[in-house]
Amino acid sequence: MITVRDVLDSKGRQVWSVSPGDSVFQALELMSTRHAGALMVVENEKLVGVISERDYARKVVLAGKNSRQTAVGDIMTSKVYYVSPDHRIEECMALMTSKSVRHLPVLQDGRLDGVISIGDVVKAVISHQEFIIEQLEHFIAGR
Repeated sequence: MITVRDVLDSKGRQVWSVSPGDSVFQALELMSTRHAGALMVVENEKLVGVISERDYARKVVLAGKNSRQTAVGDIMTSKVYYVSPDHRIEECMALMTSKSVRHLPVLQDGRLDGVISIGDVVKAVISHQEFIIEQLEHFIAGR
């Protein structure tokens, strides 16, 4: 089975982050330049939350707030679901589906080791299924 470690080994472990005191506007700029749908919120090298485009839409735009005057800490999601590098991709998919999250931080020994998105999970599952189908075809053909 494919693990989170396998995905991170393939895609990389780069993590884009902001601090709780940064403005939401600064976070949005970083999301835009990095083509990211979410950022990790880190304070004193510790993961304290996640801010996503969804948080911005619901907690700033719809609330009539100003993104330049609103701090990330005021709108971030503080209850962060996370996984370890040893989690199986299927477990990640189940967690993301049941908790309605699109990004999972990866923690190793309490340290932020990467982030996986629902896109990463789907890509890994499809790749694994294609591999299995190819193996079955070879088996059936007697190769």
